[in-house]
Amino acid sequence: MHRGLKRLAVLTTIGMLLILLGGALVTKTGSGMGCGRSWPLCEGEFIPSVITAELVIELAHRLISGTVGIMVLILSIWSWKSIGHIRETKFLSLLSFAFLVIQGLVGAAAVMWGQSDFVLALHFGISLISFASVFLLTLLIFEVDKKFKAETVIIDKRITFHTVGILLYIYFVIYTGALVRHTKASLVCKDWPLCRNNEFFLPTNLYEWVQMGHRTLAGLSFVWIAYTTYIVVKHYKHQKVVYWSWIASLILSALQVIAGAFIIYSRLNLYVALSHAFFISCLFGVLSYLLLLASRNKSNSIILKERSTNKVDQPAS
Repeated sequence: MHRGLKRLAVLTTIGMLLILLGGALVTKTGSGMGCGRSWPLCEGEFIPSVITAELVIELAHRLISGTVGIMVLILSIWSWKSIGHIRETKFLSLLSFAFLVIQGLVGAAAVMWGQSDFVLALHFGISLISFASVFLLTLLIFEVDKKFKAETVIIDKRITFHTVGILLYIYFVIYTGALVRHTKASLVCKDWPLCRNNEFFLPTNLYEWVQMGHRTLAGLSFVWIAYTTYIVVKHYKHQKVVYWSWIASLILSALQVIAGAFIIYSRLNLYVALSHAFFISCLFGVLSYLLLLASRNKSNSIILKERSTNKVDQPAS
């Protein structure tokens, strides 16, 4: 495989992560209106006359998003031409660029006309789909060189069910986390894991419901991932790609929960908050790859059957 394509794929994946973290940074620092009601320029100027920290953060996020957008377009076209014979390539190429464009339009609409917190919370999830698509494209590019044996993976119906279920569930958990940020409910509950003085009581307002709802859903996602990982460790040791992907998912899920707790303990430390977004983004990417592997069950079974038949048909030396 062309080295240039590999390098572009890796750099674009890193760029997509920067977009996700940049979006979280914009929200955490309240920089969404750093450029006023102007897009793509700041305050209607190519070079703003008044520079503020919020303007720098918002403008940097826009510049990175635009640059990475061009990289995603190039990667999509190049991948289409180079590995278009692989079943998932064209779909992922279209998905990655389409959702990046949608993400940009949603961001522009929020700046120019404003949106409710519930709509703005969708922004991170849209970007996440584009990131996952680019990440999967990158893995496909490395698969071609047989860097890992993904073509021999067979995942049973039980693990496929858990993979699909957890991925959809995690996506909803991510939405509730984005809603916590956009409603500014991050510190409405001063303690962890319960809201106040670690005493059990039902939330008394919308912000407590948003915060405690997210915590509960995140905790349940960790339990579900831990249970599935237990099954995989018990039955999939011979399939290293699946085995280590689920181990990675469990570790990332644990780190995400720990980072969530430290957001409260550190009283919304910016670096901790960004690490929280980083861990959940990586977790979504790994789970997306597991879904891709599960979708190949039928074709992989055929490949393994043909290999077995060819071995039997070969004459003894």
